[in-house]
Amino acid sequence: MVVKKVRIIGVPVDLGADRRGVDMGPSAIRYAGIVSKIKKLGIQVEDRGNISVAVSESSQQGEPNCKYLNEISQYSELLAQEVLQAFEDKCLPLVIGGDHSIAIGAVAGAAKACQKTGLIWFDSHGDFNTPETTSSGNIHGMPLAVSTGRGADSLVNCGGLVPKVAEENTVLIGIRSLDEEEARLMAESKMTIFTMKEVDRIGIRDVVNQALVIAKNGTSGLHISLDMDAIDPITAPGVGTPVRGGLSYREIHLAMELIAEEGILTSIDISEVNPILDQRNATAELAVELVLSMLGKTIL
Repeated sequence: MVVKKVRIIGVPVDLGADRRGVDMGPSAIRYAGIVSKIKKLGIQVEDRGNISVAVSESSQQGEPNCKYLNEISQYSELLAQEVLQAFEDKCLPLVIGGDHSIAIGAVAGAAKACQKTGLIWFDSHGDFNTPETTSSGNIHGMPLAVSTGRGADSLVNCGGLVPKVAEENTVLIGIRSLDEEEARLMAESKMTIFTMKEVDRIGIRDVVNQALVIAKNGTSGLHISLDMDAIDPITAPGVGTPVRGGLSYREIHLAMELIAEEGILTSIDISEVNPILDQRNATAELAVELVLSMLGKTIL
């Protein structure tokens, strides 16, 4: 499938995370030239601006094991509708955040549009906590669990599809930091998990090729969820929860290039760019580079 038109949807949210600043991620990514650079690939771009998101100063934190649940549920429903509308308008939705709670609405909208979508999740963390297992109560540590039908009802039911993705078509890449109970839940699931040990052992090419086979088996779409902390903090310093020993610059680029070559990409979310913690907007600029690679940019 050749991508002809991309619709950018910004989500300036930090409610799902502990550290402030990630709500400025969409601005940093736009400042890095995402619109003009996609256009240079010959792809039409429509920037829808940002969806409305509550700010923490005017919101009630609520239950400590699922902070800002009402506010995140509300914006996730709005985002799911925006993503679904992008599909209906023959656009590839590109959701830019914002903390990784953006994946709840992004995956919900994509799943509703495709009915059955494959999911490849790049992250240093599992994001598979629930209100019962979390130690922080931060919802950015829960979106993958939510997408597979686990967690708070208002999040699980986002978009009206439960679960949003089948575990058999869900692949995680780059994992290297898990909570104990989260790890147990993941081990009991039917998801395919490539930790950094597997990346080191068999190489990113084989990891991504296997991931694509799994994600596209019986599905009609492919969603990529890219948390920038999947990448080593030497390369991507501007993230809220960095974990050393991550994917290298070339590993993550090759991963995106292999995805582009497969020709089945239908939607994207990119999260956790925090310009307050960044160095000269390097992480936002890398996020833009990775989008371009996913959309087919090559060296030659």
